[in-house]
Amino acid sequence: MKQLPWWKPAVVLLVTLVSLLYSAPSLMGGVPSWWPSWLPRQVIARGLDLQGGLYLLLHVESAKAVEQAAENMVDDVRAIMRKEKLRYRGVEHAGGTDGVVVKLSQAADVEPVRKALAAEIVNVAFATAPDGLALTLTISENSQKEIKSFAVEQSIQTIRSRIDQFGVAEPTIQKQGEDRILVQLPGLKDPARAKGLIGRTARLEFKMVDEKGDLAGAIEGRIPPGDILLYGEQFDRASGKKTRQPYLLKKRTVLSGDLLTDARVNFDSQFNEPYVSISFNSQGGRKFGQLTGEHVGERMAIVLDGTVYSAPVIRERIDGGRAQISGSFTTEEAHDLAIILRAGALPAPVTIMEERTVGPTLGRDSIEQGLLSVLIGGALVVLFMGIYYKGSGWLANVAVVLNIVVLLAILVWIQATLTLPGIAGMVLLMGMSVDANVLIFERIREELRLGRTPLAAIDQGYDTAFVTILDSNLTTLITALVLFQFGTGPVKGFAVTLSIGLIASMFTAIFVTRVLLAMIVKNRRLKSLSI
Repeated sequence: MKQLPWWKPAVVLLVTLVSLLYSAPSLMGGVPSWWPSWLPRQVIARGLDLQGGLYLLLHVESAKAVEQAAENMVDDVRAIMRKEKLRYRGVEHAGGTDGVVVKLSQAADVEPVRKALAAEIVNVAFATAPDGLALTLTISENSQKEIKSFAVEQSIQTIRSRIDQFGVAEPTIQKQGEDRILVQLPGLKDPARAKGLIGRTARLEFKMVDEKGDLAGAIEGRIPPGDILLYGEQFDRASGKKTRQPYLLKKRTVLSGDLLTDARVNFDSQFNEPYVSISFNSQGGRKFGQLTGEHVGERMAIVLDGTVYSAPVIRERIDGGRAQISGSFTTEEAHDLAIILRAGALPAPVTIMEERTVGPTLGRDSIEQGLLSVLIGGALVVLFMGIYYKGSGWLANVAVVLNIVVLLAILVWIQATLTLPGIAGMVLLMGMSVDANVLIFERIREELRLGRTPLAAIDQGYDTAFVTILDSNLTTLITALVLFQFGTGPVKGFAVTLSIGLIASMFTAIFVTRVLLAMIVKNRRLKSLSI
């Protein structure tokens, strides 16, 4: 390096300053009061294994979404039959299937019914019963795949919305395979509450109570056709006890929670108990007003996930699109219910396949042990380089420290999450960083033994070692990219740290040390190198 362009030391200085500014809040554990607001204030996000929290692997029962789509098709079929004035004996969804059965009075009605339905409903296959008295509509395979895929994507969005409102910072929610969702909630202090919030389907339905039905007979198993038996809890304020209350309801859902726009917690003025006030959009408000107007004097049950919360008598038409759900909630339960109603219902139930809870104590221990390993590893590396390569070795040590600072700064800048494997990656990078300098210094020593001047030996040493270092780091970088693509959780954290660290290492070990060596040799006009 006979000539040292001014911009090279300037780049080193600029990168060092920027990296220090970005990494300082993380290294100090936060920013002091005097820290200017225009400087970076972000602190590196810690992963689940470093601060504790909840790890969940959820399975989306996407087949249920197909069943629900078939059930929703029942109302469409009825509406078409009425519009076309076609005769039929009944339309029903055969439970647990992906089809709807239209029962007819005579075989001659099959073809007109099929034509009318085929013109309005797409992506279904038609099948006629052997006696010609029933027509079955089955959702096509392609449509079922789309419904299942959409159910998983929508579940991710719904869970994310619930968690955001719950107030968890830096959550990880991502799709795993075809029907699984990975959820990581670092720093969570109440895993049971979070699981209840995530796992609830939150399907809100309004159903009319069958006042004329035989409730006692239904309890004994004689449920009338078109009805359903559900239970709710009844709270006795005098005794403070809750009892299980049966309700015989019309199976048909007259209004669903899909039309909700808001849900808030309020307190009644009489008993100061919390309840959830819900608001419908304009379509839902009109439908709710129409329903309450048509059923004055009857009871309408509010059903959430198959449980009846209340079944009040409709005294008058209710306009304005507002209703309330009461059920002797605690404030926390009412708050969680409002969250899941605002976020919307899951399109299909989810089940927990794998669950791990990392305690904050374990996370703190992990940090302490990780930092201890970094300090011990770093100290050994620094001592070896300083003793074996003397002055140049201490220069390499500066590059190692700068490498860590640059790595932390980039992690903060891209908002990456530091995990325990990420700390292990840092230790590995320290070794790789000095390894590059070892290769360079050995080449320089060889050039000095051949009688070259210090500047010429530096140039030749860096040039000959560069290709070897590049090859080595490139293969490791490819491995890290593969780990990032196919790994999950902590493995991805390791891959991110390793990838960024390798690039930073190339910069500090090759560029920075070369510039610093050249500056020292040229400024002091040294005749020999301390190496």
